[in-house]
Formats: sequence, structure tokens, C-alpha cells
Amino acid sequence: MLASTGLWAQKNKTQLEQEKKENLRKIAEAEKILSETQSRRKVTVGQLQALEQQIKARESLITGLKQEVGLLNTEISDLTIVVNALQVDLENLREEYATMIYSAYKTNFGYNIVTYLFAAETFNQLFQRMQYLDQYAESRRIQVEQIEVVADELNAQRTSVQVKRDEQSTLLSQQLQESRKLQNSRKQKSGMIATLTKKESQLRKEVTARKRAIDKLDRTIAAIVRKEIRNAEKATAIEVLDEEEFTMTFERQKKNLDWPVASGFISKKFGTQPHPVLRRIKTENNGVDIQTNGQELVRTVHAGEVKMVGYLQGMNNFVMVKHGKYFTVYSRLKNVMVEKGQQISALDPIGEVYTDQDGISEVHFEVWRNTSKLDPETWLRPL
Repeated sequence: MLASTGLWAQKNKTQLEQEKKENLRKIAEAEKILSETQSRRKVTVGQLQALEQQIKARESLITGLKQEVGLLNTEISDLTIVVNALQVDLENLREEYATMIYSAYKTNFGYNIVTYLFAAETFNQLFQRMQYLDQYAESRRIQVEQIEVVADELNAQRTSVQVKRDEQSTLLSQQLQESRKLQNSRKQKSGMIATLTKKESQLRKEVTARKRAIDKLDRTIAAIVRKEIRNAEKATAIEVLDEEEFTMTFERQKKNLDWPVASGFISKKFGTQPHPVLRRIKTENNGVDIQTNGQELVRTVHAGEVKMVGYLQGMNNFVMVKHGKYFTVYSRLKNVMVEKGQQISALDPIGEVYTDQDGISEVHFEVWRNTSKLDPETWLRPL
């Protein structure tokens, strides 16, 4: 509870609204990708990954809704304190006003104003009584204005409390709806895992085939990189300066590189990861896999030179782009729109994502610095 309260304190309403908007976008995006894979009426690992992405986004959405409700609780509590204080002030002002009227009546012994004035024994006393009446009238006017101001503010604060309560009610209703959807998605996930577990033999073959394809791509890339390193050793001073400039420009974009596709999510992370279905089986990934929509254009993440265009069994068409001492690789392309030696800019289309027989549209993306493979997720702009 204390940890949650601390988290609420760190985020304001604008931040929570922005997070909610982003989570709703991710849910809709995952739903679209999931619907494309489900059209084949076949349960696949790709479907499972899309569903897991949707579950993750919905869990984040529900957390955000809880934080918004907590924030509203604090606001309502604060407003209630203000309302109570204003109510006390208004009652005090009204009592003071009533006391003022009663005191004035007693002082004048029930006389009307004219009688009170002409009852003065001297001109000086008359003048003093006139001043007193002016001051009294001014005091009454100020007191009435204060009562009106406090009453208006009290009504405004009461309205604010009601608005907040209505907003809170809407959020609680939305939270309940999303919780039900999350529960259904989790049941669907369990069913998918149960179905896929029965296909263990097929899944193991897919893991083996994928490893073979990635190893072949790895060897191909490494060979090209080694050739580029040898060429760099023979480069002129001007060529070396140009390469250093390209390298530094790329490095300055760390954590801010554009994504190779306009929409999608990381379905397979970099490095050694547990298989989503097979127990005790781990897979190795030299880059990241991004599941996206069918017919999505794949784009270069940064300006550079196309060093290689090729085709490998299991990885389909691939493109390798040089950025100084850095290289980016895009594979599982349906087609290629660039050619070797071409200079390209950031976000230039280089091909269209390949969609497999199961309806999974997934691009494989890698980042290298010379012969070192890097985690692309640490280079891409956070979504």
C-alpha cells in the first residue's frame, strides 16, 4: 500500500492520462495483430505472443486506472476539507451579521434612523452619529459581500467534489471492465499454451530451424563486417574522418533511434530467453523480433549505406546498412526496395515485412558495432 501511495505521488493526472492513452493504443495494436493471426484458425506461438502483449498493456492500463482513482481520492479528500472549512466560515459570517443587526437595534433602542439622528443633543453628536451610521452601513455591505463570496466559493467547491466523484465512478467502471477483459485474456492464454504444449515435437523442430537460420545470418553478417574492417585499414585519412563522423552521429542516437516499423511490439528479446511454451528450452537471439501488421513497410532506423542485400533460407530477404563502425540488419522481408551501395536516409523504406504461413508478420532486427552484437532495444526509442 505504501509503495502504491508513493507511486501515485510521483505521477500527476496529465501523466496518468498520457499513460492510459498509450496503453489503449498498445491494446488496440495488439488486438489488430492478434486478429490477423487468428484468421488462419490455427493456434501459434505468434498468437500467444500477441496475446501476451495485449495482457501486458491491459495490466499496465489497470494499474494506471488504480493510480488515477487514488489521485482522485486524495483530491476529493482535500476538497472535502475545503468545503467543511467554507461551511464553518459561512455559518460564522452569518452569525456575525445577525449579531451586528441585533446590536444595532439595541443601540438605537428600536428607533428608526431619522429619529436616532435628531435625538442628538448637539451638532457634534449629530455628526458623530452620521459617521457611525455610514461606518455601520459599510460594515454591513462588506459583511454581505463576504457572505456572498464564501457562499459562491462553497457552491463551486461542492460542484468540484461532485465532478470528481462522477469522474471516479467512471474510472472504477472502466477498471472493472478492463479487469474482466484481462481475466478472459488470461483464460485464453492458458488455453493457447495447453494447445501448443501438445505440439511439442513441431515446436522443437521450429526452434532448431530458427537457430540454424540465425546462425547462418550471423556468419554472413560477420563475414561482411570483417571485410569492412579490412577495407577501413586501407582507407585514406579523409575516409577515416568520414567514418568516425558517421559512427559518432549514430552513437548520439542511442535510446532514440526510430523503429524499423511504424507499429508493433518486441515479440522476441535479445540474448538468451526461455521459450514461451517449451519447458527447459531456451533460445538465443542476436537481435530482436518485432511482430507487426501484415504488409507493413520496414524502414531504416538511421542514415547510412546499403552494404548487402541477400536471401537466406528461414530469414527470407535481408538488408544490411552501414553507419560508420555500426551496422543494422533487417531480415524476414517479403521484398527489398533498395540495392547495394545505395545511400539511404532515416525512415527510408527498404522492404515489406514477410508474413509466414501462420499469418505471423515479424521482422528480425539487429545492431552491430564491428563484430560485437548489441541489444537493439537499448538503441530504439522507448514506446
